[in-house]
Amino acid sequence: METATHYFTKAEIWLCTTTLLYFLMNGAQIFETLVFVPKWVASPQENLRLLNDGNGVSLKLFWIVFHSLHELAFLLAIFFCWKIEPVRNGLLGLFVLHIAVRAWTLGYFAPNIIDFQRMAQTNNFGEDLISRTALWQKLNYVRVLLYLAISIGFVPLCVKLFHTRP
Repeated sequence: METATHYFTKAEIWLCTTTLLYFLMNGAQIFETLVFVPKWVASPQENLRLLNDGNGVSLKLFWIVFHSLHELAFLLAIFFCWKIEPVRNGLLGLFVLHIAVRAWTLGYFAPNIIDFQRMAQTNNFGEDLISRTALWQKLNYVRVLLYLAISIGFVPLCVKLFHTRP
């Protein structure tokens, strides 16, 4: 009984930690999406410099650290919930969705931000800059909504875990 209680305590800690980190990450994404992105998308040639490290708001380090901590907590939640089948299966499903959105982020959003930063540094803006930034912004709304949906998926898993406790 002591071992089961100890196991569930660790499972609860890590599932709650990853859930909290996901919601915090979503808060930062929502702020960035509603406040910061519209500023540089509204007038990209003048405002893309806001993306330059050292000359604007450097979000690269923030997101690298935040995502790394969150994904470590996510993996620990899966590890400590492994013996709790309904929670484990839900976590694995959410993890697959999370990795898909992260792959999209690393394959589309990050390279475009890097390209936008390069344009701002060189003042060499392509003719399609306005359409590219507008598309980036629209797709970012979809990405943020997907991350929100994934984070909401943690709530029933937390409830399930607390109701499964011996």
